[in-house]
Amino acid sequence: MATAAQAIRPRAKLITRERILGTIFVLAGVFILFVFAQGLDPDLKTKFILNPGRATVAVKLPPWILPTQSTLYLLGGVCLVAGLYQLIRGFGRWLNLAFLLVFLVFIFAFLVWAARGKSLNLVGMLQATLQRSVPIALGGLSGVLCERSAVINIAIEGMMLSAAFVAVVVASITGSLWLGLLAALLTGAIMGLWHAWMSIRFRVDQIVSGTVINIFAAGLTSYLTARFLAQPAYQHLNNSGILKPIPIPFLSNIPIVGPVLFEGNIIIYLMFLVIVLIHIGLFYTRWGLRTIAVGEHPRAADTLGIDVYRTRYVAVILGGVVAGLGGAYFTIGTVGRFDELLTAGKGFIGLAAMIFGKWNPIGTFGASLIFGFADSLQTKLQILRVPIPSEFLLMAPYVATMIVLAGIIGRAIPPAADGQPYVKE
Repeated sequence: MATAAQAIRPRAKLITRERILGTIFVLAGVFILFVFAQGLDPDLKTKFILNPGRATVAVKLPPWILPTQSTLYLLGGVCLVAGLYQLIRGFGRWLNLAFLLVFLVFIFAFLVWAARGKSLNLVGMLQATLQRSVPIALGGLSGVLCERSAVINIAIEGMMLSAAFVAVVVASITGSLWLGLLAALLTGAIMGLWHAWMSIRFRVDQIVSGTVINIFAAGLTSYLTARFLAQPAYQHLNNSGILKPIPIPFLSNIPIVGPVLFEGNIIIYLMFLVIVLIHIGLFYTRWGLRTIAVGEHPRAADTLGIDVYRTRYVAVILGGVVAGLGGAYFTIGTVGRFDELLTAGKGFIGLAAMIFGKWNPIGTFGASLIFGFADSLQTKLQILRVPIPSEFLLMAPYVATMIVLAGIIGRAIPPAADGQPYVKE
């Protein structure tokens, strides 16, 4: 009897989730139809510009001009039909794909409504989305490496802040942005070693260890900035210049996609490389499978001859290197100078992206794009003078993260031993 009840429970949870998602699809359609589409002039148009802002582009696409109200009716109908189909029959194994499509349709409907009677450079917004997501993605990837080995790393913010400071100072002194980038990576590695040393060697509470590093980095960089970099006599130490964009021949000329993906600086390209390397390294190599084993069941891994301590040290130090790369992006990758608390919480947002992405490198990058999109969209909405407080848009990704943690849309399950110190018997 108990076995039968246990078998029914997962099915009941699945049915509940399917109904919740179906209801969400319907509500999205209703919102588009009765909030976005109502009260609009039928002759109103929305104009999307499909070319980057620069004039020297190989292929120029004509702007995309849409009738605002009719387009919103169509998009709302799509969401409504998808919701009714989900409630009546269900998408089955295609449910996650259906959710993604409905989400994208709703976002596009919002853009159509927000830019009504005006124009919106769609390519420019996509470029801003990618650029703003880079430090978030690198912070999240740092967290993936650490937490897959069962070491919680909330010190990402401090690692990035320290690396950003060192990168700009070294680049300013040496005149070499490449040396600044290397210094940022080394700084991240040292901070990662510090966190690993306290968490693994002395079994300090990992949250406390990360908090100590964050406070130390914020205090030290703020002091050095106020004492030296902000003074006129030391301005030359805070003027590194920035890494120039490197357009990839032929690929950068692809309409829409080219300017977004293939005109970045070296740190953006390194981010894509890091995503691929971490994904392959974790799931398709001996080192990665051992790291995952240590994160899930360190006692069993130790029994099989895996050095739990060394595996965790390597993972956390590599996580520090990735965080250092994210820190370098703040200074030599974008503005060429350092200001107090420059990272502005992006390390913590990276952790939210890691949770949203379910501790998967590709999922983490996808989640970081959502946060980056919300960040870039609020800037665009201020320009378009949309009557919605931009702070509400910044709240949306965090609300989505809480929904994921609640298990309504999938389920975010951390490694089984995450945060637990290991004592070898």
